[in-house]
Parts: sequence; C-alpha cells; structure tokens
Amino acid sequence: MRADKIGTQHDEGSGDEQAEKIFSLPVRVYFQDTDAGGVVYHASYVNFMERARTEWLRTHGYSNARLMKEFGVVFVVRSLKLDYLKPALLDDLLNVTAQIKEIGRSRLNLLQSVLRGDELLTEAEVHLVCVSLEGFKPVSVPEVLRRQLKV
Repeated sequence: MRADKIGTQHDEGSGDEQAEKIFSLPVRVYFQDTDAGGVVYHASYVNFMERARTEWLRTHGYSNARLMKEFGVVFVVRSLKLDYLKPALLDDLLNVTAQIKEIGRSRLNLLQSVLRGDELLTEAEVHLVCVSLEGFKPVSVPEVLRRQLKV
C-alpha cells in the first residue's frame, strides 16, 4: 500500500495486523554519513532511523510540528538497542524501515532496520515516550493518533 511520496508502507504476510505494517524510507549514503574509509559511521544509522520514524509518523497524518502545535506533545527516545550486523558503504542505496511492535499508554516500541536490497545491515528496537512540551513529563499518546497507529 502506498503511503506518501517519500516512503512506502506495505503489509507483510499474515498474522498480527499491527506488526505487519512496515514503513520503508530509501536513503542514499553520502560522504557526510561515512568515515574516511567510506564506511557508514555508527551514529549515522541513528540519524537514518530518526528520518524514517519522522516520515513514518507523517504517513499517519502527523508531523512532529503538528503534534507539538495541536497537542503540546512530542515523542522522545527513551532507549535504543542497536545491532550492527554488516557495514553500509558510500553511495549505497539503503531502505530504512519502521514498524510498531507495541503501543502503551504513553510509549511506542518500534522495530527498525537498515537494509541494502535484501541484505540486513542493522536492526534496532526503539522505545519512544510521548511527553508534554511543558515539563517533558510522560502523557498519553493522543487518542486520534493512537487510532491511526492501530489501523
């Protein structure tokens, strides 16, 4: 299923409908993403995943700016477990994925990966918390967004 002009969202196989929706964002590796040897610097993967999460959220009708303006909330990374399996290289065309693993009252757990074609390079589990802009205390994920995410 096509989600927007930047990334794509598609369904995989059968089973839990929520876990099947995988968003994918194409990312080209530039010089700024690599070390002197042309290998993607480890922190660049975190940036790639942030971009994918941002565009994934947009496919559900909400930019970060809109969440802040309409609801006074933002998602922050509480924890990140990242496994580097194989290196990405200068000029590689990667696909960075995002999919919901679990939704709690104020948290989202996402699974993310970085692939070069069918080759898995990096995988991560990201725990996000919805917090108020005023005080940065955990608050409930806005109900309208929660409904979008469960579709």
